[in-house]
Amino acid sequence: MALALKKVKGSLDRIFDKNLQDLVRGIRNHKESEAHYISTCLEEIKNELRQDNAAIKANAVNKLVYLQMLGYDISWAAFNMIEVMSAPKFTFKRIGYSAASQTFHEKTDVLMLTTNMIRKDLGSQTMYDAAVALNGLSCFMTPDLARDLVNDVLSLMSSTRPYLRKRAVLISYKIFLAYPDALRPAFPRLKEKLEDPDPGVQSAAVNVICELARKNPKNYLSLAPVFFKLMTTSTNNWVLIKIIKLFGALTPLEPRLGKKLIEPLTNLIHSTSAMSLLYECINTVIQGMADHSSSIQVSGLFLQLCVQKLRILIEDTDQNLKYLGLLAMSRILKSHPKAVQSHKDLILQCLEDKDESIRLRALDLLFGMVSKKNLMEIVKKLMQHVNKADGSQYRDELLSKIIEICSQQNYLYITNFEWYITVLVELTRTEGATSHGSLISSQLLDVAIRVKTIRPFAAKQMAVFLENSHALASQLQRSGMQEVLYAAAYVCGEFAQFVEDPTSLFQSMLHARVTSLPPHVQAVFIQNAMKLFARAVTEAEQSQDDEKTEELLNILTEKLPVFVQSGNLEVQERASCVLSMVKYAAKARAKGSEISADFNHLFKGELNPVAPKAQRKVPVPEGLDLDAWINSPPESSEDESQTTFNYKTKEDDLGEFYSKREKEKEISNEERMEMREQRLKQQESNPNYLSSKPKATKIQSGYQVPGENGDDLPPVENIDIVVPLHIPGMTSSDKYLRQEQERRRQRHSERMKRKTEKEKKKGKKGRKDRKKHRAVEESPEEDVEPVHSVDIVEEEMPEGATKTDSEEEERNDDLYKALDMDLESPLTAADNLPTRSHRVVTETVTKTALKESAPAEKKKKKKKEKKEKKKKSHRRRDELLLVDELEEVATGNGGELPSAPKQDSANGHAGAAKEPNDDLDFWLSNTAESAAPLDGKGDAPAEESSKRRHKKKKEKSSKHKKHRKSVQEVDTKAEPEAPSESPPLQLSTRFVHLADNDDLSVDYETRAIPMQERQILVAFLFKNMAAQRLKDIEFNVLDTLNTRLIRPPGLSPHDAVKIPFSLLPGSLNEAHLVFSAVSLNMPQKLRGTVTYILKDNENATQHKLDFKLFLPCSSYLVATNCGGSRFAELLSSGNLPEKSSIRVTAPDLEFSHALQKICFYLKFSVVERVEGSASLYASSIQQHHVCLLLKSVPNGFSVDAKSNEPSLLSNILEELKDLCK
Repeated sequence: MALALKKVKGSLDRIFDKNLQDLVRGIRNHKESEAHYISTCLEEIKNELRQDNAAIKANAVNKLVYLQMLGYDISWAAFNMIEVMSAPKFTFKRIGYSAASQTFHEKTDVLMLTTNMIRKDLGSQTMYDAAVALNGLSCFMTPDLARDLVNDVLSLMSSTRPYLRKRAVLISYKIFLAYPDALRPAFPRLKEKLEDPDPGVQSAAVNVICELARKNPKNYLSLAPVFFKLMTTSTNNWVLIKIIKLFGALTPLEPRLGKKLIEPLTNLIHSTSAMSLLYECINTVIQGMADHSSSIQVSGLFLQLCVQKLRILIEDTDQNLKYLGLLAMSRILKSHPKAVQSHKDLILQCLEDKDESIRLRALDLLFGMVSKKNLMEIVKKLMQHVNKADGSQYRDELLSKIIEICSQQNYLYITNFEWYITVLVELTRTEGATSHGSLISSQLLDVAIRVKTIRPFAAKQMAVFLENSHALASQLQRSGMQEVLYAAAYVCGEFAQFVEDPTSLFQSMLHARVTSLPPHVQAVFIQNAMKLFARAVTEAEQSQDDEKTEELLNILTEKLPVFVQSGNLEVQERASCVLSMVKYAAKARAKGSEISADFNHLFKGELNPVAPKAQRKVPVPEGLDLDAWINSPPESSEDESQTTFNYKTKEDDLGEFYSKREKEKEISNEERMEMREQRLKQQESNPNYLSSKPKATKIQSGYQVPGENGDDLPPVENIDIVVPLHIPGMTSSDKYLRQEQERRRQRHSERMKRKTEKEKKKGKKGRKDRKKHRAVEESPEEDVEPVHSVDIVEEEMPEGATKTDSEEEERNDDLYKALDMDLESPLTAADNLPTRSHRVVTETVTKTALKESAPAEKKKKKKKEKKEKKKKSHRRRDELLLVDELEEVATGNGGELPSAPKQDSANGHAGAAKEPNDDLDFWLSNTAESAAPLDGKGDAPAEESSKRRHKKKKEKSSKHKKHRKSVQEVDTKAEPEAPSESPPLQLSTRFVHLADNDDLSVDYETRAIPMQERQILVAFLFKNMAAQRLKDIEFNVLDTLNTRLIRPPGLSPHDAVKIPFSLLPGSLNEAHLVFSAVSLNMPQKLRGTVTYILKDNENATQHKLDFKLFLPCSSYLVATNCGGSRFAELLSSGNLPEKSSIRVTAPDLEFSHALQKICFYLKFSVVERVEGSASLYASSIQQHHVCLLLKSVPNGFSVDAKSNEPSLLSNILEELKDLCK
């Protein structure tokens, strides 16, 4: 009865409770007292959260979610949210997870209580419960939650429902970010989802892997075949965009991938109508394929296609597509500027676009399109846009871009610096405010100092500029170009010898109107006026004009006192110093002595520019502590300590402001009207006042009728003066542009005349020769000879200063650095995911249970006894053998089993890595037939391979029996007498044949380089097989991610290396090339080409020879001497955990000959040899140890091996087997 009443009460409470709609309606109705209403609602919500009814709690949490969206803190209800999350009903559970996703974060205290609850929801039979748990978990993922729930999420990846598989794949990305150790064990299962039958799951897997590969693309290079298959089969544009982005990151790492992607990307570019997909295809070409294409012709055609498509985007009316087209065009410009320069007209049109972002992007493109030929034309058009620019931001960008274009690479593209000086002067006269006055000033100073031949012209132009500065004063002040006067004064003073009239110039520099300029400009005027005075006094004394000297001294004495009274200390100090020197000079002059030598001595020599960071690079003397107090620090009083932290908030200041306004005396309406009338009268009598609303005037028969107020004058109209104010002596940049155009016309006509004369002399030739000749003549750009040369002046630095800047900020640790790991190597025990463990509880067991479990325990005991017996036999055998003989290593024809234990595809890559479909090198090769096994034999049929496997299994079992017998009879039976050995083999060279044709034969040999851990030397033997001389031999290989050819400085990774000799008929010569290798564990195959010219008496023809260079793992081994004690120490140390054993069947090969071949070709050294057995040792260039024990057996020999690198060991044993067959 009580339970029923409780349920009735709960249902009644739910009827009268406010739901979310009531809360929203109430907030809208209480706009004036919203805070008070929400506070009452929060109290009601707290009471609701104390109820036992799950529906009431869910309703309260739902209202809290809305309040949280309004900015209220609801973190105090975190535990109540967890209660709603654990509700059995889905509608309540969804509210709880929604609130948690908005509120919970990594530092939430109660988050540790959600682990088991989320695990329970993930394992729910209802897929919507698991889905809502996955959605919420993605918003508040922490390292602890990721570690504890990773196994549950991985199990959902194998769910039968695509709805759950898709969400599990997506949340795995958040798990990897929070718990990077889960990436390696979970990656095989994630890789399987790329081939999921459901397109949604497949798309989710593509998204996750693409996001992971965005920061660490090299770890996902092995997935290129899978993504290539998806790209050619998928019809989902978003999936294609993601895959193409991934290929854009992978192509720079693997050059061969570019050739593979040309065809599908070309098809997509031609066929797709989606502009987003088209842009991504072009972007991929730009990022990685332009420099890695198979041939220059294909690359050029492909880039030309991309540029044509980008032109379509730029010409589109959609501003977004236009912006993306310009952005992609700027990326192409970096690698292939000529492909973009042909579209200069289109980019110049974009400068007139209404959208400012498009204009700025077009400016960036023009920066890269500049050359010596078109610099003046581009700058001219940009200066026209400066005068038309509307906003100050765009005007500033234009000014900075003009200066950046001209000054790039130490003024590389400027051929006439007189033109550049005039451009800078014209920029100072632009209308509108700008913030680049200091930039123009620094450019004027830089050019005048570094280009010595331009100093006379610069000094004359700056002198004219200063003398007419009064006419430009208002314009310079409005445009913010007063900083240019700083540079003009410095140039005229520093190079005063080039100024024509220094007297009038320094008078204008000391005029009274100069006091309106900024103080630092006034200081420079005073300093350089003194230099000009010294120049004028020198000329006067040389001409013995005493009156002129007295006049100059009087001018300075009269004009300097104005500056002495300046409020700026710098101006005041310089003026007083100069004035005192002038007074001293006047006294000396009165005595009849000359003063010019003393003044010239003050400014003798040139000042070199100082480096910008010179001050901070001054070394601190020993014993000087810059942080220590020079004097004792001042003691703070109690009053100061009390008022130190007496801060006022903004609200307090506003309150004081409004309280002061209230205290002010209120003005009556009559007083306000009187004040207004007085103000209007003052405006009418003020001639400088212009009314904002001009009165309308009546116009009759073409004449203006005077107004009632006596406005007889016509209204002032704005006159648009297109022609700027002309200043005598100032040159224009158009003059130099016309001169340059005229000079080009003359050079073009002269070149055409010479060309016609040559054609007449040579006579008629074939069309092909003419076409080639035209292409050769027209392709190179015209070299423009510079008029002035630039002197690169090194900036002065203090003694003992370092060149590097130690104050650069350190980069923050990247979040994705923890995810940079090898995903292809087999998993180890350390990579296992953490599993849940329960504590063991001892309980009493009934007799029936004991009886039922007795037979099972007996079976377990028998199995344990068998295992122990096997272990004992193996232990005895280990005493005689170097390693345990496990399973045999698999050969290229599939004859033997692998030595390593098989791993599940969900946990490792050992099985999958050897299939040809997953082998990146196999996939990147053009034809599958060319990829033959290492032994040179083709694949056997399926029946033969199965028979061989069965036969090997029998041999393996019999081999174990033989070893057991040998272990038992080793003490009783003596070994048979060894047969007499035949004479040793005559092994003289390790050269292996590489390639040949009718003209050339090439062999090669690999050699290790001492003290180099990542480099090997390959010796190539070139032999001339033709009857003509071979010259201009060039060698080139296609580098891989692991192995690269070290080319001479100045060559790119795709340039061929020139062989420094030619070959006479029948002669041979040897060339040495060095290769670098990252990993030594796998053999490498490199494709390459040898090009050469076959020269005879009449003509020369070019030929090429393609080859495949094979670098086995033995190339990296070094035959190192190893004593018996060190060898035994190495075996017993435990540092060689990897073991393997093989048996080589070679009945015709004697043991001594086999030992000799292994030592010679595989570079092993013999440690010890006793009759039919021998111990061998070798080390790699990266200090990997390889130990072998060879034992003679009937029809061959056995090899037991140990090493600290499993892949290297297995590949060495493969080579050994192929060598002795």
